[in-house]
Amino acid sequence: MGAEQNDAGPTWPVLRVADWTDTRDTVHMWTQIVGKIRMVHAPLVNHWWQVTLYVSPRGLTTSTIPYGSGAFEIEFDFVAHRLEVRSSDGGTGGLALRPMSVAEFYAETMAVLRRLGVEAPIRPVPNEVDPAVPFPDDHAHASYDGEAAGLFWRQLLQADRLISEFRSRFVGKVSPVHFFWGAMDLACTRFSGRPAPPHPGGAPNCGDWVMVEGYSHELSSCGFWPGGGEEGAFYAYAYPEPDGFSDYPVEAEGAAFSPEFQQFLLPYEAARTADDPDRVVRGFLQSTYEAAAELGKWDRAALEVDPGRWLDRMR
Repeated sequence: MGAEQNDAGPTWPVLRVADWTDTRDTVHMWTQIVGKIRMVHAPLVNHWWQVTLYVSPRGLTTSTIPYGSGAFEIEFDFVAHRLEVRSSDGGTGGLALRPMSVAEFYAETMAVLRRLGVEAPIRPVPNEVDPAVPFPDDHAHASYDGEAAGLFWRQLLQADRLISEFRSRFVGKVSPVHFFWGAMDLACTRFSGRPAPPHPGGAPNCGDWVMVEGYSHELSSCGFWPGGGEEGAFYAYAYPEPDGFSDYPVEAEGAAFSPEFQQFLLPYEAARTADDPDRVVRGFLQSTYEAAAELGKWDRAALEVDPGRWLDRMR
């Protein structure tokens, strides 16, 4: 029972939030800096999909960022513990990920970009946190435990794998599986196709208009967040929340609706210690989606699909 092992380490690693909070909060600010660099150069996509990061085989990446007639990419490599910057003109640069302040990381990252000829005039203040200390002034967040960062990336690998599989069953409008640096969570969102009432906002240090764009259409969202449990948590919510949503029977042992966070939470440790973690997470993702779709009267027949429909012809 518990974490499956392979040559690279535990597939479902143990990482207590309390054991890496300082590193988590520092890395959170680092990802905000990199995410904002992507945001200033990428054209707006509905629901802010252009600002996110993605799980990569070594960490988290911006993917391709357009710049002039070329492009560049920034990747957090949590295997070699480096920030790597690669440009389409062949230029490369980077810096070692190590214990250093947000102010130092900000200055070094911007210096790397300047050496590669990339301008990145970001607003150097974090979002969705309180207090929002400007990056050049943040000397308090300065921790980096490389082992913990690597374990977090391995948590993200499992979440990305299972949520991507879940995503494949939906033929309607659905987001990529992507990492939002505002709240530091991996997310995937399905949409019914109907507009939603304007979101009231309320996220700290984030304009209400940001939330109005993000929640402009009726949705069911799921993801993984390194909080909400002793080792993080899978989550699921609906907007607008249909009547009866919080009481819907969720098919995942250990999952429950959190009145504090207004969403269903499945503690990561409940999945990790299960005889079949994949089955538990799949049940959580599917049943919480069904809570939104059934109670919200989505046209499920038109929106859902069998991801194996072409397998016989593909072989």
